[in-house]
Amino acid sequence: MLEDGVYLMSHSLGPQPRAVRESMGDYLGRWQASLAKNAWKYDWWPLARRAGDLVARILGAPPGTVEMQPSATVAVAVVASCFDFARGPRRKVVTTALDFPSMGYVWDAQRRLGAEVLVVPSDDGVHVSMDRLLAAIDEETCLVAVSHVSYRSSFRVDAAALVAAAHEKGAHVLLDVYQSAGAMPLDAARLGVDFLVGGTIKWLCGGPASGYLYVRRDLIERLEPRLTGWIAHAEPFDFLYDAMEYDDSIRRFAHGTPNVPGLYSALPGLEILAQLDHGEVRAESLRRTDWMVEQARERGWRLTCPLAGERRGGAVMIDLPEPKRLVAELERRRIAVDERPGVGLRISPHFFNTDAEVAEALEALAELV
Repeated sequence: MLEDGVYLMSHSLGPQPRAVRESMGDYLGRWQASLAKNAWKYDWWPLARRAGDLVARILGAPPGTVEMQPSATVAVAVVASCFDFARGPRRKVVTTALDFPSMGYVWDAQRRLGAEVLVVPSDDGVHVSMDRLLAAIDEETCLVAVSHVSYRSSFRVDAAALVAAAHEKGAHVLLDVYQSAGAMPLDAARLGVDFLVGGTIKWLCGGPASGYLYVRRDLIERLEPRLTGWIAHAEPFDFLYDAMEYDDSIRRFAHGTPNVPGLYSALPGLEILAQLDHGEVRAESLRRTDWMVEQARERGWRLTCPLAGERRGGAVMIDLPEPKRLVAELERRRIAVDERPGVGLRISPHFFNTDAEVAEALEALAELV
């Protein structure tokens, strides 16, 4: 894919690793050979744990703390199902206006179960005031559930300050790291965050295959999600039709049959990303995106992302007239970016890009403008 043009869309869909075709062939071959060797028992049952442990390495989390999910939305719903919003003093969920809409829909649905959802606004559509966000957390807060990096503006919250403030008030923290995992170093264990959710489609080069859920080690055996299923049972292959007996491991946050072909398609990207030095990835990303911001400002283009690198994720947003036309024209030149309403163009160099590619994209955009 990368030989065929300039790919600057990792915030939306990562490029396909060459090994994906071989991995999908392996899936089909093992399925075909299951007459001689039960593919489910010997090959597919441990697959989710293998993928989850690769994700854990990328998140800076210990093995056995990540369960693969159908999507990040389902992962959020699993976390929500661990809490009883109808009883007790902690019924409040704090989110922000810059979170991905799907997550907002999940939390809005919890209102029917007694949750009080507080959405911290953004005054400019780019930033959220950290002071306002931290002030929203109190002794009635059950969960603070926000995007680590916003899909809309690339705004990055101060995760350490957020976790510290929430834990001081006795609240849990869920970070949506869909737009940060793979693009910057994460240290879930050191941060002490309670939950992380994300997926493989973007910076992890896994395609639209799988979501994931990280749960802090000491919380795993204490929580019992209502969104559950046979895979979460301590003895799933006993097929017991009694009261649920949760597994002691991270598998208790699973539910139905896993997406086996999706996992096969995600593994090559996860294996690549798990080998990278994410400090170096972040340093290169900052250098390139800082230069992109500088170039945009020199040309008088309106930026809809933070100007300061420490508050910005891996993507740069540029609001120009006729964004759909610009995306289509760039596509014809084999330059892949995308756009969002009210945001403009979204452009994201990743570890596989070169400085020359970023320069080519900006020069082409300037010519079109």
